[in-house]
Amino acid sequence: MAGRTVRYRNGRNASRAICVTAAAVCAALALTACGSTKDTVDSGGGKGDGKGKVGVILPLLTSPFWQSYNDYVPKMAKSEDVDALKTVNSNSDPSQQITDINNQLNQGVKGLVVAPLDSAAISAGLDQAERKGVPVVAVDVAPEKGKVAMVVRANNVAYGEKACEYLGKQIPSGKVVQIMGDLASVNGRDRSEAFRTCVKEKFPKLKVLEIPAKWESDTAASKLDTLLNANPDLKGIYMQAGGVYLAPTLQTLKSKGLLKKAGEKGHISIVSNDGIPQEFDAIRKGQIDATVSQPADLYAKYGMYYIKAAMAGKTFEPGPTDHDSEIVKLPSGILEDQLPAPLVTKDNVDDPELWGNTVE
Repeated sequence: MAGRTVRYRNGRNASRAICVTAAAVCAALALTACGSTKDTVDSGGGKGDGKGKVGVILPLLTSPFWQSYNDYVPKMAKSEDVDALKTVNSNSDPSQQITDINNQLNQGVKGLVVAPLDSAAISAGLDQAERKGVPVVAVDVAPEKGKVAMVVRANNVAYGEKACEYLGKQIPSGKVVQIMGDLASVNGRDRSEAFRTCVKEKFPKLKVLEIPAKWESDTAASKLDTLLNANPDLKGIYMQAGGVYLAPTLQTLKSKGLLKKAGEKGHISIVSNDGIPQEFDAIRKGQIDATVSQPADLYAKYGMYYIKAAMAGKTFEPGPTDHDSEIVKLPSGILEDQLPAPLVTKDNVDDPELWGNTVE
């Protein structure tokens, strides 16, 4: 929740600790090559020193996932020696997000870290930043076009595939539904298409139903209620965002007498996506079966790392990094650091390495 205290465990393995230290040193020195991914000074912008105010723009704060990210931002900014302003919340409004970007630019920020709401609409804000010579790092969502120094994200295609693989192994045949995100976002499109394609290719006895819910909890609840009226024999659910869909989904199932614990007759297998503490609790209670842990902590950390590097004029190339991820070049030509996002089940839900287990 907003304002929750975040603490960090000391249980990171040695190699991870070394990588984090290396990244911090690299950010501080700005012009020094770091890790196994080649980085160079951009001849057109290498005069910067990596210093100056940084604006941080959030998409929304109604999800526990984004509340946690918001709590991580000042801590990670401090650890990466970034002078980050207080975060700005765009309240799920793409137009407001462009206004927020312009307001930050007018305040004279030297860098921006933005989590785009709409993959296409964000280009207007990116163009404004480019005209002012202000580098931008995108977090969680890749823009369709526009200039960004880096996208800090996990592989959203893998999210859909992991959910498909898990449900397919639990359910031999029958109906499953995916409660989708906003298809104006590349995240919603990637997860939806990946899940749909994987089921078709690997589990043809499953029938996929779909609920376009636009990351809205009320929409998810209403449409799931209607769908269950027509399909009381539903066997599985893939929630593309546990932060907004978990509570309404469980409440809807409970109201219809369909919320059965894992192992009980009539249990509907559920896979979620986010890795928030509430999902972990639901796994422990047997209410849901699994979730994909989207790294809120690392989104904040590497958002700060890459904006500092960009403000110093550094550039990066595709390849493995020193923090267990890989930088890939998207079809648009934009670079994306694809951070790890593990599947969490009852077998590993208590792993202290998971960020959802470090939030109090």
